[in-house]
Amino acid sequence: MSVRQAIWGEKREAIEASLREVDEDLFRYIRDFAYEEVLARPGLDLKTRELLAITALIALGSPKELATHLEGALRVGAREEEVREAILQSALFLGFPRALAAMKLFHQLLKGRGAPHPGER
Repeated sequence: MSVRQAIWGEKREAIEASLREVDEDLFRYIRDFAYEEVLARPGLDLKTRELLAITALIALGSPKELATHLEGALRVGAREEEVREAILQSALFLGFPRALAAMKLFHQLLKGRGAPHPGER
């Protein structure tokens, strides 16, 4: 299975089409270098790579890409608790407003998947 398929799941074709629409060359760099070369390296598992991607995207303030990788982290084996902890950890280094925005995005994702909000358990 390709790294893109593992992370993007059933959204792979839509994400690829969206990236191609922006620029075919940039899409190829993202596909070939970012996903199938760097993210496929053996030094870290995909779960760890996705948790790192989450913190980097929180730092960059990139909500659309963050949503993709929040979902991707769950797809490749991160537990809800691990994703929440990565977001909470980011508050220390990146600030509470960015962590809060990320947590809200994560809660929207979980709600869409039918998972209860931590306060609703």
